[in-house]
Amino acid sequence: MKAILDLLFPRRCPVCGEIVRPAGSLICPSCLPELSFTTPPVCKKCGKEIADETVEYCRDCMARPHTFEYGVALLNYNEAARRSVSQIKYNNKREYLDFYGKALAARYAGTIARMSVDAIVPVPVHPSRKRRRGFNQAEVLAQILGKYLNIPVSPDLLIRTRKTHPQKDLTPRERLSNLKGAFTAPPIPPSIRSVLLIDDIYTTGSTIEACTCTLKTAGIRHVYFAVICTAGGR
Repeated sequence: MKAILDLLFPRRCPVCGEIVRPAGSLICPSCLPELSFTTPPVCKKCGKEIADETVEYCRDCMARPHTFEYGVALLNYNEAARRSVSQIKYNNKREYLDFYGKALAARYAGTIARMSVDAIVPVPVHPSRKRRRGFNQAEVLAQILGKYLNIPVSPDLLIRTRKTHPQKDLTPRERLSNLKGAFTAPPIPPSIRSVLLIDDIYTTGSTIEACTCTLKTAGIRHVYFAVICTAGGR
């Protein structure tokens, strides 16, 4: 059955959008160099690349303290990553997330194991946006990562209650204001005290911070995060 489906609906490369060659791969080997994987030194808080290895934190994290523990990012947000994530979110190319989920798991399995999280929690989108897209890209990515790392995924631990303006055109201060009261959390099971948030892009950290504050208010003790891309590194 899988062979028939692969023949009828061949996998597309998350970078070039063409049929992946060789068959069975998740990305064209020739396209892989177009993605900019994060390399040390990186900020110990948000995972962005930093230029000075003698400094522990990026400028954003030094200027605006965060309440999450720390996070990791797979890629720098270059043009290839921007196109790919945009295709996922706005053109229903969710199959691209298979590559990103597998790559995140392969690279950060050890780091995530040391976090000792009880559950993976995707950053939610507003129900109206989810209906329009047909899916939440963070939730799909979380399910893939959870499968590889054998960690339960709990998409109902965080709920988006208010539709917000797109974050990309806002200043850091406006981003925080835009997200105020945007999330809520139901009663947290006592067995869940540490979670890994999943999102597609980390820019200033406003979304992750808003989610963290909501979860910690509800009883979560430790919040970490993992994203596909981080913007604004060196």
